[in-house]
Amino acid sequence: MAIVSKLMCAHTLTQTSDGSRFMPQPVIINTHTHTHTSDSLSVHSGVMMVEHLLLLTLLISGAHGIALEDMKGPLDHKVLDIPEATPVPYAIFQFTSAKADVNGYRLSGDSQGVAISDDGWLYLTKPLDWEQQTIHHLEIEALIDDEPVDGPYSVALNVLDVNDHAPVFSQDVYSGEVMEHSLPGVQIVKVSAFDDDNPETPHAELNFSIISQIPNTLGVPLFQINGQTGEISTTPAGALNLRARGGLIYGAREARGSSDVLRKKFEDFCGPVHNVPYDQNPFFTCVERAETLRLDALLDPDYYLIVRVEDLGGGAENALSSTAWVNIAVRQNLWVNPGPIVIKENFKAQYPMLIGTVTSNDQSAMYRLTQKEREIKFPFLINPAGEIYVTEELDREEKATYVLVVFAEDEQGVLLESPMEILITVQDENDNAPKCGINVFEVQENELVGSAVGKLNVHDADDEETTNALLTYTLLSQDPPPNKFRVDTVTGNILVATAGFSLTHTPQYTLRVLVKDGAPGSPAANSAECQVTVRVIDINNEIPIFEHDDYGTITLSEDEPLGTAVVTIKATDADDPGTGSSKVEYHVVAGDPGGVFAVEVDEVTGEGRLVITQPLDFETTASYRLQIDARNPEPLVSGVEYDERATTFVTVEILDVDEPPVFDMDVLEVTVPENLTVGATVLKMVAKDPEGREILFKLEGDERGWLQMDSSSGELKTKQKLDFEEARQLSVRVVAYEKNAPEKQAERDVSIQIVDVNDNIPQLVRSQAFICTKERKPVVLSARDADSAPYGEPFTFALGLKKERSNNWELKAVDGTSATLHLKKAPPSDQTLKIPISIKDNAGMGVTHLFEVRVCNCTELGYCYTEPGTHRWKYSLSTTIGILGGTFAFIILVLIITIHRINKSNKKKKAAGLDGETNVML
Repeated sequence: MAIVSKLMCAHTLTQTSDGSRFMPQPVIINTHTHTHTSDSLSVHSGVMMVEHLLLLTLLISGAHGIALEDMKGPLDHKVLDIPEATPVPYAIFQFTSAKADVNGYRLSGDSQGVAISDDGWLYLTKPLDWEQQTIHHLEIEALIDDEPVDGPYSVALNVLDVNDHAPVFSQDVYSGEVMEHSLPGVQIVKVSAFDDDNPETPHAELNFSIISQIPNTLGVPLFQINGQTGEISTTPAGALNLRARGGLIYGAREARGSSDVLRKKFEDFCGPVHNVPYDQNPFFTCVERAETLRLDALLDPDYYLIVRVEDLGGGAENALSSTAWVNIAVRQNLWVNPGPIVIKENFKAQYPMLIGTVTSNDQSAMYRLTQKEREIKFPFLINPAGEIYVTEELDREEKATYVLVVFAEDEQGVLLESPMEILITVQDENDNAPKCGINVFEVQENELVGSAVGKLNVHDADDEETTNALLTYTLLSQDPPPNKFRVDTVTGNILVATAGFSLTHTPQYTLRVLVKDGAPGSPAANSAECQVTVRVIDINNEIPIFEHDDYGTITLSEDEPLGTAVVTIKATDADDPGTGSSKVEYHVVAGDPGGVFAVEVDEVTGEGRLVITQPLDFETTASYRLQIDARNPEPLVSGVEYDERATTFVTVEILDVDEPPVFDMDVLEVTVPENLTVGATVLKMVAKDPEGREILFKLEGDERGWLQMDSSSGELKTKQKLDFEEARQLSVRVVAYEKNAPEKQAERDVSIQIVDVNDNIPQLVRSQAFICTKERKPVVLSARDADSAPYGEPFTFALGLKKERSNNWELKAVDGTSATLHLKKAPPSDQTLKIPISIKDNAGMGVTHLFEVRVCNCTELGYCYTEPGTHRWKYSLSTTIGILGGTFAFIILVLIITIHRINKSNKKKKAAGLDGETNVML
């Protein structure tokens, strides 16, 4: 018999570097089967047994950690995972039928590339491809002599994706342009890529990165890329350093690269070339070619970027990748601030005068100019070409700076550029002369040489930061002579030149000072002459002396009002009247640590009045011994000191009085919940009597009668239940009074804020409605709750019906207090239904209400009506006539009986009457 080699495969599992998949490593198994003749069935059986033993041995030796029992099992429905691109032959699983004498298996379904051996081994005959088919659905049957005895069973081969496709960019080369001065992070260009691997796995998780930037003269990246989106933008360094290459500057509405525009610029900068045509002029053709080329970033980029895309999220050692080029051109930003602009004040020129130009990057832009400050005067304008003009002479003293805001917009007023602020500074010129103020100074008789008498009061309206407001001072004269003063030429300080002033001999001096502005020798200098008055004042060589060294004892009641004058005191000073040397001030320096007393000075008479500034309290201090000193605001001259003559004493005795009780708090406010228990304490009032007498409390102003006061303890308690819905605040008055002297009392207002609690449930505003079956307009349900937030609105509406009964009704919320009830399908007849509606407040408190709805036919006016004969309580015409006839017959019978009884009664009365007459007659 010929021996045929048959390939089977056991497999080992190896973990990939990314840890995401175990890849199969094939183990080739050579099994030999023998073709048999019809006369040697026993030989064939022996060969099959050898084949199975050999296969089992090789599987065990090649599994490397995978037990053989994990690769075999009973014939049943099963799902098996198979990595794509697995080398073949590849053993998958061995099925074993529970049926006896099974000698073969049959495979059907998506079995292309899959086979099964007679002993139940399912194996691959060619690699599977996830991109072509992700799941193979198979059916397996167990056979005995080609007859199915077990199955079929469904087996699904789930093809697992492996990272066998590199990501691919959608373009080989990308191009974009960025404007210089652009903000970092703003997208310039976006690259994209795709990967044929399973998008649900890391195999298709892409990450972008920039691996090269050409040129890189600064050594720092000028561009960055979003690793997930592929958006390329400038880095902060790029936003700072990117610059467009030098070229021509185009104005508004000038087409870049246009021959006409370039011709004009050539004439403006180089002058006309008469003998050479423009198209033959080397300079012109070179510029034209360069400017035209600059229009295409793909052809003439400033930077080249090499961008890489990687799968597995980027950074993995075995990730697949590809690259693309990105060409970036840096475009000149024409929207450049021309400021700050300096304009001389009072400048003589032809107005309007051009001061600057702005140019938008959009040639169709329309310009608008406003002033940032809210000023009425605005002497500036802008024309359609972006040229800014000042319309008149400016005055720095009127306004020193302007901030112009320029807008570039389209025809609809949409901004094309960010608003630009231009600073206009008005340059000062020396057009204001110095102006003198009032200059009156004082000098003491003993003033030393070099002492400063005062600084000259002069102002110049010109710019203080320029020489236009730089002042110099020159002393022209002083009267009377000789010269007792000098002036500092730079600061304007008046200084003492010689000592020896005498109030008696010369009480006042008059000085004339020349003040000039500008730099020395400036032809535009201005000047002014200022007059200075210097008065000689007496020196403080005398101390104030009291008229009495002790003003005796003063008796005061402790309830004396504040501001009461206790005693008048006076000290005199022999210095020059009307000066700081003779002015007297009084100070309580001892005997009054609490500051109960102070001295007020009469500026005319110089007297001092000792007054009460704090309440007197006999219980705290019953007597004061006050020391009062008299002092001058000016310092004494050297060698002179204050002595006992400038000091006096006052004794104050305090008399005790019966004072009313005193509360320990001035303002009382308390907050309580409305569900406070009756009899609970709301507040405990505390008061005391200065003399220690027994006090009681009483309550006033409780209009609702909700409170009560414990007269002994001062406890304010609830007498009835509080109700927030009836009153949110109670204002009462608590009176504390002496038990034995009720007229001695004190009052305190008490404000009680009542806090709402959730003691009310939402109630339906109405409980009945009808729905016309013709239109079935929804019924509006409204509810209200007496509670306030957070226990009131919004309400929650819900149907209380069982689910199987609520299919025909629907409830929709309208707002926080209402909802609409909808009837989905009209009933076959008129009905009156009671719908349970659950309504809960914002805190979840509520009950279910029965809402009565009559579903009926309606008139055109929208009211229910009933057709004749359709209700049980109405009868037919014949029935109605019969009922009426019977009723009338009954009434007639009653009348006959009544008349008969009346007649019978009359006969009896008549007979009785006749018999009476007979007796009388007898």
